[in-house]
Amino acid sequence: MLAQPAFAQEWFIRAGATLVDPASDNGNLAGLPANINSNTQLGITFGYQLTPNVAFELLAATPFSHEVSLQGLGTVVEFKQLPPTLNVQYIFMPEGKVSPYIGAGINYTMVYDVQAVGALAGENVSIGDSWGMDGQLGLRFNLSNNWDITVDARYIGIDVGVKLNGVDIGTADVNPMVYSLMVGKRF
Repeated sequence: MLAQPAFAQEWFIRAGATLVDPASDNGNLAGLPANINSNTQLGITFGYQLTPNVAFELLAATPFSHEVSLQGLGTVVEFKQLPPTLNVQYIFMPEGKVSPYIGAGINYTMVYDVQAVGALAGENVSIGDSWGMDGQLGLRFNLSNNWDITVDARYIGIDVGVKLNGVDIGTADVNPMVYSLMVGKRF
């Protein structure tokens, strides 16, 4: 009766491919439709399984690189971003070979290394940081007591202000879907 249930009060770490796929219509900048491309990087999650059904997870990654294109002008800005995201997850069948889960949390996206290129080369472009909410759906495939594979999809609310030579030219509605395939180890 005193035995701990599997997966309760354990730390975990996972690593694998993470794709940030911005919404197809990213709003208007200076009156022109904008588009931001997708990018895949190494994603890493660190987490703590509080109970068999509840876990906390922090998504981190190597920097994502994106290009902003404006209709009629092509690629005009290149930038990098880091989107750490903290979620609370509910795992539906923690003892099963396949465990579906849902999560919700908060994201902070830090934008840096912004460079104007193409038609805007030589101009001063800045992109702000963003706070937003996220939602997550996933599956955990339990390989053993200590190893798993996860696949998940997240929607992250990311809206960033954009300035050209210090003048506000609009908000980029990034709002990406984020897809991950990771291998994990529980401790």
